[in-house]
Amino acid sequence: MQQHNSAATTKPAPVRLRPIALPVEHGGWSMVGAPIALGLWLAPSPAGFWLSLAALGAFLSRQPLKLAVGDYRRGKRYPRTVWAERFVLGYGAITLIAVGMAWWYAAFPFWPPIILAVPFAVVQLFFDLRKQSRALLAELAGAIAISALTAVIVMAAGWTLWSALGLWLLLSLQAVTAIVYVRIRLRLAHNEPAHRAPALLLHLAALVIVAGLLSIGWVSWPVLLVFAFLFLRCWIGLLPRSLATPTPLVGVQEVIVTLLVVVGVRFGLS
Repeated sequence: MQQHNSAATTKPAPVRLRPIALPVEHGGWSMVGAPIALGLWLAPSPAGFWLSLAALGAFLSRQPLKLAVGDYRRGKRYPRTVWAERFVLGYGAITLIAVGMAWWYAAFPFWPPIILAVPFAVVQLFFDLRKQSRALLAELAGAIAISALTAVIVMAAGWTLWSALGLWLLLSLQAVTAIVYVRIRLRLAHNEPAHRAPALLLHLAALVIVAGLLSIGWVSWPVLLVFAFLFLRCWIGLLPRSLATPTPLVGVQEVIVTLLVVVGVRFGLS
């Protein structure tokens, strides 16, 4: 009579909040950090700060939103579902408040790049909700969308639309080439079928575009040198002897490369 069902008295396992609250893709931090750093470095302003905070809120909301939607589709409701909903609401509130503050402080309109970036963000969200975040199209669309943040920040400080779009183009070129390069490099390192040519040709195309911008006087030599370095990094990184580099180290290398691009663009704008 005094015995209790051990299963009934067993406490549920505690919910691990970190995988719910923070993105699992570590490369995403550099993707969102680069446009924030470059935008605030080129054109610091109170509106730019709030826009950066809004972007962080939107970026962080992806992970809990994916988990919550996935649970809904399975018709399940776990303790993690509740926490995912809370984080989505919290991050969403931060984003909305920050956007409102940015609008309040901005001396100039900053909406055009946001409107242009919406289709790319929608594509990424579509894949996110289908649990296909690692698809190439999803990663490319997401990288292009978040790169627009630099254009938004500098426009809030008074830059013209065309100058802001040029800045967006440079960061998008860096992000897109990096994604393709890393995907091919990791596939080759794991002995999976992959061709080096797409990464090399994409880097070469980016270099040609930057050379064209240099020829019309929109950028100066530091930008061209940075993109030439990206091409060299791609060529060396895809050599057979480079493929033994541990994956975490490759990630660290890409963060450093991203920082170099930010510095090069900062000092290479005419």
